[in-house]
Amino acid sequence: MSEVTPIALLGFGEVGQTLAADLLASGHSQITSWDKLFAEPESSALRASKLIGVRAGASAGAAVAGAKLVISAVTADQDLEAARSVSSHLERGCYFLDLNSVSPGVKVAVAQLIEAAGGRYVEAAIMSPIAPRRSGSPMLLGGPHARNFLPLAQSLGFSGVEVFADELGRASAAKMCRSVVIKGMEALLTESLLSARHYGVEDTVLKSLQDLFPANDWHKLARYMISRSLLHGRRRAEEMREVAKTVGEAGIDAWMSAASVEWHQWAARHRKASSQEQLAGMLDALLAAQESKAC
Repeated sequence: MSEVTPIALLGFGEVGQTLAADLLASGHSQITSWDKLFAEPESSALRASKLIGVRAGASAGAAVAGAKLVISAVTADQDLEAARSVSSHLERGCYFLDLNSVSPGVKVAVAQLIEAAGGRYVEAAIMSPIAPRRSGSPMLLGGPHARNFLPLAQSLGFSGVEVFADELGRASAAKMCRSVVIKGMEALLTESLLSARHYGVEDTVLKSLQDLFPANDWHKLARYMISRSLLHGRRRAEEMREVAKTVGEAGIDAWMSAASVEWHQWAARHRKASSQEQLAGMLDALLAAQESKAC
């Protein structure tokens, strides 16, 4: 059993729920969670906390009180606000693991807030979807406390964790620059294949992509990537705003990243299309939504 107990989880979406279940399964039972949606008695987040068996805090402050480790897994736009909401309630010396997909500048701002409150801030960047490797997903750690936190992270089941940099912001920069490509590809595929389906040439486009960028099955890959945007478009749009901020912090115009925000926001409004098992059906459902809007 790790010495890092009890544990508080801020944010109870996909990442928070996954980590909570894995921590419980490995014997770490002193876990308290908090999500803004807990204020709604019938929210999916509150139902999930009951189903998984994690105690829901009465507030953000109450959730972190006495915790030796606070894991922040909120949406990108709430990273700094989540830290503010708990800073005055942190146990002195507790670790604050920031998993959120935000720019290096935001990570530094959160770190300053947590350190001023007596906590030990650890930057983290999850470098893959949380499924299927869950708490074993590849994770880069950064900041002056990362090396001391590493053995504790490993004892908690974070088997894919590694110390990336002693300097704050570099781990986040790696994640954000990766997202320029990954989330950008999702947006590009949506725009390309919706247009191609309209003209009846999507198979030709995918065959050409197969010739240029070999993959096992471009139909399946395209469907998967577009479906990720449909299912998680709101979160992706928020992350891409942070990606654009990251690019801007480097002194570069974030034309592509900023444009992909719009596609992910649009995709989030058409989540139902993700139920289509085949790419063609998904594209048809999205085209129908476009036509309905135009009428």
